[in-house]
Amino acid sequence: MKYAKVTATAAAGALLFVSTGAQANGEKPDYTAMTPEALAEYLIFEANGIKLDQKTQEGATVKERQMRDELQTICSGGTRATLAGDDLAKVASLGRAGIVKPEGGVKLGDWKKGQELARSGFGFRVGHNNDDHSTREPGGNCYACHQLDPKEIAYGTLGPSLMNYGKLRGNSQAIIDYTYDVVYSPHSFFPCTHMPRFGANGVLTQQQIADVLAYLIDPASPVNQ
Repeated sequence: MKYAKVTATAAAGALLFVSTGAQANGEKPDYTAMTPEALAEYLIFEANGIKLDQKTQEGATVKERQMRDELQTICSGGTRATLAGDDLAKVASLGRAGIVKPEGGVKLGDWKKGQELARSGFGFRVGHNNDDHSTREPGGNCYACHQLDPKEIAYGTLGPSLMNYGKLRGNSQAIIDYTYDVVYSPHSFFPCTHMPRFGANGVLTQQQIADVLAYLIDPASPVNQ
């Protein structure tokens, strides 16, 4: 059974949920002897540190969310700098296969709604205080990794700056289509990227992606001022 790659951060998060876990049967595992990855997998999948049968907003369960697909399995073996060219080509192919275009072609949506989505980190969180999508739409949390609006003071740097995205690239249909593909399934252009597959994994709808595209490309958007 192959799970999504876990880290020391995941292990630390899992510890917050463990109250009885494996110690319920009298066992006292030596956490200090485990690697961070082994500890995380133990706490999550064996010690009942997280409710694996909890339903997620995308219609699966927490356990199913942890399962690696073929693309993730390849990327868990290394990074773009260490994986073989054939592996990266396979990842790109799998990324492209996951793209679904809107009927009638890709069009820009409402940049103001896209701005809200880019700023919002709400959605798809599970645990004891999971998100309720019936009251609020999930966001893209774009500012966690990218600079966009030049007046925004808080943003991450894991991804490249997208400030003046449309101003620098224009708003041709080719740019709109390319940007849609990157947001929908970024591995199609950047194999083993850290960027989520917003469309392919159902994090954002096609309309929400269109709104994010407008925020990036529309000349009236603050991103391009």
